[in-house]
Amino acid sequence: MNRFILMADIVSSHEKDSKTLMSDFQVLVKWTNMIYGESIESPLTITLGDEFQGIVTSASKGIDIILAMEEYILEEEFDFKLRYVLNEGDVETPINKEKAYEMLGPGLTDARNMLNGMKKENGRFLVSINASEEINKMMKITQHFIDGWHPKDRSTVSGFLQGHDYKALAKIQQKDDSSLWRRRKSLAIDEYLLCKEVIHHLIDG
Repeated sequence: MNRFILMADIVSSHEKDSKTLMSDFQVLVKWTNMIYGESIESPLTITLGDEFQGIVTSASKGIDIILAMEEYILEEEFDFKLRYVLNEGDVETPINKEKAYEMLGPGLTDARNMLNGMKKENGRFLVSINASEEINKMMKITQHFIDGWHPKDRSTVSGFLQGHDYKALAKIQQKDDSSLWRRRKSLAIDEYLLCKEVIHHLIDG
């Protein structure tokens, strides 16, 4: 039966402090399983130390989870990036509701091969579902915005993505209103949100 398989690994994990990296990675996966539990059929499970896999209920929820994880990484200022594969494929064995272990099928094999293949490229998002060509183009633009945010801007970006307008965020950060208005423009927050909207339109339309 076809399922929506989500896999990811940490980019250049060997360059990071392993103790801090693994702790932060575990926090991220635990948070995602807790917040998106109703959208996950088999929990995101860390498999090889710097990778996870799981099965989600739909392509739309898979995209929600990917972008939510990216935004949580920004919010918590974790010092790593992830590569993701969202693949619609056949899982032949029963779904493990406790951990994403002991499941077999070409969908899982294909997702693994896709993830390994991405290590030779700069892209961090690969979606293999209907209309995936258009979705992947939009995901590439989305990555451009995310990867273009400097670490010093993470708290500002996170504040905007949590729904604060520039005046509210200026009060929180004790900065000038006009300065935060300019930052929202230069950080392309509205363009990023538009990308999310278009991606969901492509999936759901």
